[in-house]
Amino acid sequence: MNLAESLLQALKARGATEVFGIPGDFALPLFREIERSALLPLFTLSHEPGVGFAADAAARARGGLGVAAVTYGAGAINLLNAVAGAYAERVPLVVLSGAPASHEAGSGLLLHHQVKTLDSQWHLFAELTVDRARLDDPQRAPEQIARVLDAALARSRPVYLEIPRDMPARPCAAVPMTAAPLPDPERLAACADELLARLAAAARPVLMVGVEVRRYGLEERVAELARRLGCPVVTSFMGRGLLAQADVPLLGTYLGLAGDLDLSARVEQSDGLLLMGVIVSDTNFAVSAKRIDLRQTIKVYDGSVAMGHHVYPGVPIAALVDALLARLPATAPAGAWPRTSMPAATPTGENTAAPASSAALGPADIAAAVNALLLEHGSMPLASDIGDCLFTAMDIDHAALVAPGYYATMGYGVPAGLGLQVATGQRPIILVGDGAFQMTGWELGNAARCGCDPIVLVFNNASWEMLRAFEPTARFNDLGRWDFAAMAAGMGGDGHAVATRADLAAALATAHATRGRFQLIDVRLAPGGLSPTLARYVQAVKRLSAPA
Repeated sequence: MNLAESLLQALKARGATEVFGIPGDFALPLFREIERSALLPLFTLSHEPGVGFAADAAARARGGLGVAAVTYGAGAINLLNAVAGAYAERVPLVVLSGAPASHEAGSGLLLHHQVKTLDSQWHLFAELTVDRARLDDPQRAPEQIARVLDAALARSRPVYLEIPRDMPARPCAAVPMTAAPLPDPERLAACADELLARLAAAARPVLMVGVEVRRYGLEERVAELARRLGCPVVTSFMGRGLLAQADVPLLGTYLGLAGDLDLSARVEQSDGLLLMGVIVSDTNFAVSAKRIDLRQTIKVYDGSVAMGHHVYPGVPIAALVDALLARLPATAPAGAWPRTSMPAATPTGENTAAPASSAALGPADIAAAVNALLLEHGSMPLASDIGDCLFTAMDIDHAALVAPGYYATMGYGVPAGLGLQVATGQRPIILVGDGAFQMTGWELGNAARCGCDPIVLVFNNASWEMLRAFEPTARFNDLGRWDFAAMAAGMGGDGHAVATRADLAAALATAHATRGRFQLIDVRLAPGGLSPTLARYVQAVKRLSAPA
C-alpha cells in the first residue's frame, strides 16, 4: 500500500464517497494514484471554487467527509473562499493539496505558485481549518491522517492535508481507526437531567433544530427526541430542510419578522427554547420581532451546552441526544409539557400552485410552480445560492436543502447541486440568481461527465436584486440581460426561456420528464420584484436598523 492509497482508504472509512478536484503539476502524482487505485471516484470540475462548493454540498447532503483535491498555490488559494464557507457553516471538508517536494523546497529557487514563502499557503489554511498536517514522512503519515480526519468529523469543520509531490506513491501503512473520546459520564448525566428539568418547568417549550443536527447525522434521533418531548418543533433559517421527511410536530422555519408571525411568536415567547445545533448568527436571529434573551435559552452547539449561566463543556451533541432519549419514555405522557394556548402556526411553504396564466412572473410564482411539481411528483432536494433564490426556497414546501445561509457566498448553488447529486444519486432542483450563475453556472458543462442532470431555475432579472433592495437607486447593481437559455445547449443541456406562469409550468413539466441532460429554465423576471419573504426581511432589517 502506498501513501495515497492509505489516505483514500481512510477517507472512505470516514464517509467520503468521492473526490472533487482540479489537477495541477504539484498534484499530478496524487491525482494519478487516485485514478489508478479507483478507491474513490474522481470528479473534475472547471474552477476551484466549484470544487469546494461541490465537496461541501456532498458532505452536507450525505454526511461524512467532503473531499476537495487541488494543486499548490494557485489552486489551493483559489479554494479559500469555499473553505471559509465550510468553516463558518460547520462542514467537514477535507482539502488535499499537492506541494513541492523536499528537494525542490531546498533548491534555493523561487518556485512557481509560491506567494511569499513556501509556507504561505500553510498559514492561510491554518486560519480556516481545525487541524492540518504535511505528509512528508510515510512513517508518521498514518497517525497524522487519522488525527486530522477524525478532527474534521468530531468538530464538523474543514481540515487540510498537504502532500509533497514525491510522496503519493511511497510505501505507507494503513491509517488506524481511532475511537472517539467519550464525554465525562457524570457531566453528561448532570447536563441531561438539568436540561429536561428546565423543559419540564417551561410553560411554552420549543425545540429549534439547526445545522449540527444534519452534520452529525442525528436527524432520526432528533426526530425521535421531538416526538418524545411532544413540544413544537421549528428549524432555524440555516436549518431549513431538516426533518423534512420526519413525522414530528414541525411548524416550519423561524424567520422572525420575515416569516410566519404566529410561528415567530411561539419562538420569541418561549420560556424553554432549546437550540439544538443552531448557529447563533444574524441570519438566524437578526430580524426577531422580540429580541430573544439568549441567556435564557438552552444552547447545544459546538461540543458544549449552555443553560443560562450553567455551561457544560465537552458534551457532544450526539452524546447528549442519546442521554436525553435514555431518560424519556417512548411516548410523551399526556400533559407532560404544560403550555399556554397560542394560535396554530402556519408553515411558510403552504402555498400551492398559482393558476397558469399569461401574467408576468415574480419570485413567488417560482415557489408556487415548484410546489405544484413536488406535489405531483414527490419531494426533490434543493440546492440554492444566496439572494432572493434562497428566500424563495423558504416558500417552497419543506424539502431537503443545501445553501450558504450564514456565510452567504455567491456561486454556491450550481456546483452544490452537482455535488449533491453525485453524493446521493438524487436529482436536485437548483435555485440560482443570474449574478451567481455568472460566477459558477458554467460548471453545468461538467454535468454529463459527472452523471448529473439537475433542474436549474435561474432568477434572471438583470440585477443583483437583493442588493438593490437595500440600494434601490444604485446603478452598480445592474447586470444586463443574459440569454442563459441559449447557452445551455453548448454546455450539454436543454434551455427553456420562460416569461409567464404558463411557460414556467410547461417548462418544469418538460424538465422533470427529461432525464440524462441538465435542464436550465431561464426565468425572465422584471427588475424590482422580490419574493414575499425577502420583502418582509428587507423591511424588518430597515426597521430594526433605523435610528431610535
